[in-house]
Amino acid sequence: MTATVAGTDHLATDQFVSALRAQSQRYHSLHPFHRRMNEGSLNRRQVQGWVANRFYYQASIPRKDAAILSNCPDPEVRRRWIRRIVDHDGTGPGEGGIEAWLSLGEAVGLSRTEVADERHVVPGVRFAVDAYVNFARTRPWVEAVASSLTELFAPDLMAERLAAFERHYDWIDPAGLAYFRARLTQAPRDSEHALEVVTEHCRTPAEQAAAVAALAFKNDVLWSMLDAIDQACR
Repeated sequence: MTATVAGTDHLATDQFVSALRAQSQRYHSLHPFHRRMNEGSLNRRQVQGWVANRFYYQASIPRKDAAILSNCPDPEVRRRWIRRIVDHDGTGPGEGGIEAWLSLGEAVGLSRTEVADERHVVPGVRFAVDAYVNFARTRPWVEAVASSLTELFAPDLMAERLAAFERHYDWIDPAGLAYFRARLTQAPRDSEHALEVVTEHCRTPAEQAAAVAALAFKNDVLWSMLDAIDQACR
């Protein structure tokens, strides 16, 4: 009897993970704007618009992760999750993913000031990102962790994006692409931990459905951002 129950649990977990991974079919890498970017079809203004608007998302990630930490009662999860904030904020001036994104802005011809002060951020991007941060603050912490699992799909996207920028946009200083290179190793590490947390804490069908819905919501956030950027940069 014990073996049967264990086998059933394992099957349910496998099905749950498959449902999470199936959300890759809704990932923003499939958005027409992103496809054009990887094909080298964007002009300089469109690339700059994407970088400037995406900065608002990058700068909000530590706030999202801090919200998860504030709601999470498990010290072991918190000890590992806090690395995400350090990755983005760094441990001192000139470090971290946000700094790397500012460098990307300079590499595409924007000033550090105009990226940092968010003057180019369009309302649709601001609304979508704020909704994501609010989700992390107000929903159960495990659902917020599940929403981060778009990182399962990120390593391939980052590799493709890096190759596309190097191939098609040779006017961009290669030193400005450091953010993408760092995420090639950070995203797999982060997604592995998040998947462990979600599969451990989401056991009932209702919990698992909520986790999948949270990941679908995150996909909607990323897709909506590109809708807004695409419209603004035409």
